[in-house]
Amino acid sequence: MSGRKIPDAAGYDPNRVLDAIMAKLHLKNDAALSRALEVAPPVISKIRHRTLPIGATILLRMHEVSDFSIRELRALMSVGPGEGAALA
Repeated sequence: MSGRKIPDAAGYDPNRVLDAIMAKLHLKNDAALSRALEVAPPVISKIRHRTLPIGATILLRMHEVSDFSIRELRALMSVGPGEGAALA
C-alpha cells in the first residue's frame, strides 16, 4: 500500500462507530475489537487513520457482532452539522 489517506469526506468519522462498538461490547482496546470482529489488528488501525474505508464486509460484521442496525452504524460514521468542530 502507498499509505495514502482517504480524502476527508465532510461528515465522515470512522472512529465514532468503532468507539460505539467498543463501548457496547465493553471492550478495552482496538486489539479486543479486532478479535471481536475477527479481523487483523492493522485493519482497525488503518480504519482509524483513514487509510482504509469501512467497507461492506466489515460493516456487516459490525452489525452481526454489535446488534447495531446497518442504519445506526452508518449514522454513527457520519458527523452532523456542528459536531465536526467538537470532534476535531
